[in-house]
Amino acid sequence: MKVDPSQRSRPIGVFDSGLGGLTVAAELAELLPGEDIVYLGDSARVPYGIKSLETVRRFAREDAKFLLGMDPKLLVVACNTASAAAIDTLRDLSGVSVVDVIAPGSAEAITCGEGPVGAVATEATIRSGAYQATLESLAPGREVHLAACPLLVPIVEEGRAEDDPIVTHVLCDYLRDMLRVRPTSLILGCTHYPLLSRAIGKLMGPDTTLISSGAAAARDVARVLEACDAKNPQDAPGQLDCYTTDNPERFAKLGERFGRRKLTSVHYVGTDELELNFS
Repeated sequence: MKVDPSQRSRPIGVFDSGLGGLTVAAELAELLPGEDIVYLGDSARVPYGIKSLETVRRFAREDAKFLLGMDPKLLVVACNTASAAAIDTLRDLSGVSVVDVIAPGSAEAITCGEGPVGAVATEATIRSGAYQATLESLAPGREVHLAACPLLVPIVEEGRAEDDPIVTHVLCDYLRDMLRVRPTSLILGCTHYPLLSRAIGKLMGPDTTLISSGAAAARDVARVLEACDAKNPQDAPGQLDCYTTDNPERFAKLGERFGRRKLTSVHYVGTDELELNFS
């Protein structure tokens, strides 16, 4: 992947099905504090993970096209489901470097030891076979175990605490088979899941290393920009401008938890505008 050094001052574009990708934006801000970020959270159509891959591909193309109108130097698909369903299409569409969240997380997971690798993700991500294929290409023959966790995204978006009994009950149900396997590493294959990492880690135990797919993607972005000499040289902290397809006030309030900062610039964009923009 290449980024033209003359594009240093242009923003990084990030999109997700809702709030979860703000965890990636937070990691980017920590690693690359001078970078401006423009973020789109498609909250009106969340979750992507229970929808068909064809629908997710359409949504992802619309999201990417909207952000490309902001002239970013690089695009981050901060949604595992969209990465699984549409990454090749988005790279053909974009004209700029596109970083997904599946390949970086998988690459980090296989470095944790020779034992089994686990991944928890949405139904659509699991159904796509993207993690299975990526891990097999990186570590042929490695034992891989997957668990679909459809309720975790709405639970996190509702703002439930990690020690909430409902969270504990749902995690115990979803991770029952994973606990029998005790994988060496467990990929949190949705950018919402880091907000439950303490609860997941407590359940899995100290012998399983949790891999945040979003944090891994942020490190990949940092490597790409560093290699291309395309980091923003400004000394001032970068700006985060957010767009949401649902209630901006609710997005700003809940988004502080995901993005680890106060969201002062949140704008509404209708799904009809995304559809019109793509046509």
